[in-house]
Amino acid sequence: MSLAAADGFVAFGVSHWAVLGVFAVGCAGLVLLGRSQRVVEPGGGFGGEARGFGKAYALAIVYVVVGTHVSAFLPGEWNTGSSLPLHLCDLAWPAAVVALWTLGRRGFALTYYWGLTLSVQGLLTPTLSGGDYPDVEYLAFFGMHLLIVWAAVYLTWGLGMRPDWRGYRFAIAATLAWAVAAFVFNLVAGTNYGYLNDKPGEASVLDLLGPWPWYVLAEALIILLGWALITWPWTRTPPSAPPSGPP
Repeated sequence: MSLAAADGFVAFGVSHWAVLGVFAVGCAGLVLLGRSQRVVEPGGGFGGEARGFGKAYALAIVYVVVGTHVSAFLPGEWNTGSSLPLHLCDLAWPAAVVALWTLGRRGFALTYYWGLTLSVQGLLTPTLSGGDYPDVEYLAFFGMHLLIVWAAVYLTWGLGMRPDWRGYRFAIAATLAWAVAAFVFNLVAGTNYGYLNDKPGEASVLDLLGPWPWYVLAEALIILLGWALITWPWTRTPPSAPPSGPP
């Protein structure tokens, strides 16, 4: 279903480069905004301006994601293999909502690791088989991924929240729980959420990691090492930002 007739999406075509340009501009703006909101309240924690913006941003994510994904549940559009919210990015946006709303450590950990690695990969190497802009699938895919990554950028380089090894372990455990649940569902329903049971039909970075199940094991190892590498630098110096909110 699309807003207007559109040709098929082409990676690194005009519409893709436009999204990447918007992404870069949004990152710069949110970093500047977040740094202007680094105010510590007398009792500790972030100030009212950061908390207010975080809640508004969280509501904006819900509005955009739900609004652009509703077409997947319309008669004739429903597909068991693609309409259910079982891809990891379908969990990343609620995590970003929780992180922004609460400014808490666990929500931030999931947003940081899922947003700055897996969602960034989605922006750079999108597996989008639908129409180009302004197709609803295009808007849904890039709208969700942009908002997730922007949330991670705002919280990390804007407000100054930092990952730690506790958050690393929590993100690994949450990702493993999702992977097991999605893999079992795929076996039962004959689907392929998370591309855990087979590679996507379109060319992707997974093609470089060998056949199944080796690409799944390689992807897991890359995630473990990659997330450790983006945790370690932050743990070498004490945080300078106000403490985060609830766990």
